[in-house]
Parts: sequence; C-alpha cells; structure tokens
Amino acid sequence: MRNKYFVSAVAFVIWLAFIDSKNLLSQYELQSEVNKLEGQKTFFQEEINKTKKEQQELLSSPEKLEKFAREKYLMKKDDEDLFIITEKE
Repeated sequence: MRNKYFVSAVAFVIWLAFIDSKNLLSQYELQSEVNKLEGQKTFFQEEINKTKKEQQELLSSPEKLEKFAREKYLMKKDDEDLFIITEKE
C-alpha cells in the first residue's frame, strides 16, 4: 500500500468503474439498449420487405388490387350490398 503508483492505479480504476459519467454500469445499460434497438431494426426491416412484396403483388394485377380493397377497406361496387360477418370471441 505504500507504493504510490499502485494506489493511484487503484484510485484511477475505481474512478473509471464507478464515479465517471461513462462508468461500467452506464456502458452496460447503453449496450443493452443498442442490442434491443438492433432487434427492433431487424423486425422492422422484415416488415418493410414483406410490405414491399405485397405492394409489388398488388400493383402487378388489377384483380389482386380489387380483392385487397374489398377485404381490407370494405369497398364495394355501386350495385352491390355488403354484409360484414364477424365471429364472437
């Protein structure tokens, strides 16, 4: 304990590990946040690719576009009646 270099090195490590604004705990929290956001990024990238694929399918054929509009937005022709059937949970 009389070695001044050892004492200063220990004090420096304690300072970096616990007292500094960029201490180990905050670095761990930031890294876990980065990992969580990267997981969300991959999820949203997959959703974007899926949506782009759907868009290409819809724009490629008018029949598919009409089917999508009827199912998703409940659109109908002027001379049609629309009946919506929902299942009880």
